[in-house]
Amino acid sequence: MVQIEEIRAAFVARLKKALSAHGIDQWGAGARLAEIAKVTPKASSKWLNGEAMPGPAKMTAIASGLGVKIEWLQHGAGEEPSFSKLAEADKAATDEPSASAAAIVREMLAKQGKGLSEDARRRLLAVAESDDGGALEIDYYRPGAVGDEVWIAHYDVRAAMGGGQIPHDYPEMLQDVRVSPQHLREMGVEFTEHYHLKMVTGWGQSMAPTIKHRDPLLVDISIRNFAGDGIYMFSWDGHLYIKRLQWMGDGQVKMISDNTRHSPETIRAEDVFIQARVLLVWNANLV
Repeated sequence: MVQIEEIRAAFVARLKKALSAHGIDQWGAGARLAEIAKVTPKASSKWLNGEAMPGPAKMTAIASGLGVKIEWLQHGAGEEPSFSKLAEADKAATDEPSASAAAIVREMLAKQGKGLSEDARRRLLAVAESDDGGALEIDYYRPGAVGDEVWIAHYDVRAAMGGGQIPHDYPEMLQDVRVSPQHLREMGVEFTEHYHLKMVTGWGQSMAPTIKHRDPLLVDISIRNFAGDGIYMFSWDGHLYIKRLQWMGDGQVKMISDNTRHSPETIRAEDVFIQARVLLVWNANLV
């Protein structure tokens, strides 16, 4: 007799396979799934963890959102989807010209344009409905090229800049940040792929003034090994930290706090499990 745990495990495997086909990694799976099914990240995390399965309505929404048949997603019945075609469809949608951008603008105005003035709405609609995409002179600064923006998920991972925090097994998204990769590179932020970038929150005062309590941080989760002296998010002794790491040789690294009231500590490199490298402190300083 098939156990419920086996059914859930098989469903999770199919679900993750479909998410992966769309370029959604494990860090972004919970947030994207929550968005598709219109549930909280906590609920989607339970699905990904095999603790629960979506109901019929949510299962239908997930299958539709991921472009797979519900029979396959729910029970593994029928022919397995062509994941290469799903990836190609995503690429084609990304490469689609300004017609899709115009549709996005119209949808945005319908859903979120109530706070705009009538003049601003008319000007935006004129651009959205023009054949060539139009040109719009605006009074605010928008970094990066139009269409270059990507979403970066912000996770509730309290990486402590002090005594350490016990990390959540399934971090939940707080909010998304929309940013231009081109603009980030112009600012000097070095990274390979934008989907490796995530936002986390620093906690504590030991890295002040570089990083203050509750500052959002842009990190690269593809960096899982020591890649030169710098600030890293890492696990050590069962806790999660954000600190400077400096190579000392002989299999040791120095854990350094920018706050001089906290003394540096030399620890064994083999006991440090790097989760990401901090690329940018996303803060606002009063002037």
